[in-house]
Amino acid sequence: MSKFKFSVLISAACLMGIFFYGLVGVSQSSPPSVRLTTMPSVQQIMPFEAEATSPQTPVQLTLQAVDGAGHALENVNLHLQILTPNPTPWLTTDFPMVEGTELLEMTAIAPQGILTLQQMLPIRGTYQLRVQATPIVPHAFTPIAQTLTFSVSENWVKYRNFAILAVSFIDGRPPGGAGVIGERSAIQPGAIAPQSVRLLLSGAIVVAIAALLWINISAELAPSPHSMAMSHDMGMSHDMEVPPAVEIPTQARSQGWEMHLSGDSHARVGQPAHLQVQVMDTQTHQPATDVLLRITTTQLENHWIAFAYEGIPDPQGQFVWQQQFFDGAAHQVTVEAAPQVGAERQFRPFQVGQILEVEGVAPPLRVRIITLIYLTTLVGLGVLLGFQLRRWQPGLSSAQQ
Repeated sequence: MSKFKFSVLISAACLMGIFFYGLVGVSQSSPPSVRLTTMPSVQQIMPFEAEATSPQTPVQLTLQAVDGAGHALENVNLHLQILTPNPTPWLTTDFPMVEGTELLEMTAIAPQGILTLQQMLPIRGTYQLRVQATPIVPHAFTPIAQTLTFSVSENWVKYRNFAILAVSFIDGRPPGGAGVIGERSAIQPGAIAPQSVRLLLSGAIVVAIAALLWINISAELAPSPHSMAMSHDMGMSHDMEVPPAVEIPTQARSQGWEMHLSGDSHARVGQPAHLQVQVMDTQTHQPATDVLLRITTTQLENHWIAFAYEGIPDPQGQFVWQQQFFDGAAHQVTVEAAPQVGAERQFRPFQVGQILEVEGVAPPLRVRIITLIYLTTLVGLGVLLGFQLRRWQPGLSSAQQ
């Protein structure tokens, strides 16, 4: 082989190696993705606790769109859906009507590729965050569609309280189960059991009948929006007086700006409410895009924050979101408009707001029946254990003699 042919062969081999190496590099590069961080960490997140003695704060969720090398993407349009954990067949949560529903849906402009919000998580289980990230500038990066998940553990105090309740039902000190039946009591002539046992069984039957009546009545008589509104007007609680909410108008003009909050005025537990805020420049009569929006949703009975977000409106000067109110109490939505840092036009922040009456929903009949089964099962276990103790006691007495 001549030197010329040999050099040509070596050059072709090198070119092919470079080509295939480039293909391998392209195939191994990571696609763009969305990262999730929480504050506190996932291991420390606890679900919402009704009537908690200490103040509760929502969980901060931060989504960041990054490229294959891990660098933050810019000028991103982020669409987010937060789905609650699926229903559990036997161990229900504190808010069964919220299970398997949409907790939040929103679309936000992220100039730095970062979306940060605060959301109160109502129940335990695995939450799904469905995220779609698209470039504001066409073809700036490949669109992202990703589902992120994280799990929220139940508060250990609830397991402790359930264990105490189960032991009290089974052991019988009080209200009476194994401890009462297991006592050595004389059986009167013509009776099948001691008087204490008969009283216990009669009481269990009465409780079961009352529970069944309560299930049927509560299933038929669900609270109406009108009754819920009356209960809020009366204070909602006999133990504490709730101060009246500060009335904030849904539309306001200030310093050449006009802002209007619109959407649903009533909500129902388990269903999202539609809300929208619009900001206009009254001088140019054009949508305002160079303002900062601070959105806060506050539960008015105990004054905890259910949702909070800070961001900018879209090119139409709007911010639209859907939010579920899992607690059947009135909530106030407040939107504050403020100038962006370094903006040419500065102004004093001003607010709009709206109070939403939330209709509470009774737990499903399936959940109430499961709860009744748990209670009657515990009483039944106490009765069986009591009879077993009576069988063991004669043997123990003869062994001691």
